[in-house]
Amino acid sequence: MSENIVMRILKEGYSFIGIPLVLGLGVLVLGRSKVLVLLGILCVLISLFCVYFFRDPRVQTADGDNLVLSPCSGTVLEISESEKDRIVRVFLSVLDVHLQRSPVAGKVVNIEHRPGKFLRAMNPQAHIVNEQNIIAIKNNSGEYFVKQVAGILARRCVSWVKCGDILKSGDKIGMIKFGSQVDLYMPKSASVRVKRGDKVVAGVTVFASLG
Repeated sequence: MSENIVMRILKEGYSFIGIPLVLGLGVLVLGRSKVLVLLGILCVLISLFCVYFFRDPRVQTADGDNLVLSPCSGTVLEISESEKDRIVRVFLSVLDVHLQRSPVAGKVVNIEHRPGKFLRAMNPQAHIVNEQNIIAIKNNSGEYFVKQVAGILARRCVSWVKCGDILKSGDKIGMIKFGSQVDLYMPKSASVRVKRGDKVVAGVTVFASLG
């Protein structure tokens, strides 16, 4: 199942869309040289790209009490595990939808912001040293950590939830501006159902099943 794109725009994109659009149209109307016309066209194109980047498509969330859904849209970079968790890392290009969704139903128990560097998302150290937000969601099956990782272009991770919020699976929880990485840490009881290179869709693709 894929994203059904309907022209809804995230409010975080309003200024990125409006400023170059107004500037571009003004230059096109008042410009008297080819350079100014080209500048105006460029500004309008930037505005249109931002409309695309900040799109908020409607999705049909996958149903199932024992399913762990993808928290983001992008391409699976790596699947690994630690002593306590199974981990899936996903790369978000500038062409992917950049809002994140809750992978499970549960309660937000912690939100942690870690300042850091802005390495490329493909750098193996990016998920360790880059600036990031970590949203912890807890339910009866354990704790799930959605890590929003900033990158070389993505300079801001935005969280839309707060501690104590009760979430349904697929609820919107935040976004990363202009491409980077999202990691999901799941309990060891989760059976991963994606592989490296898979394209995933936030709230739609099943990352793992439980039990």
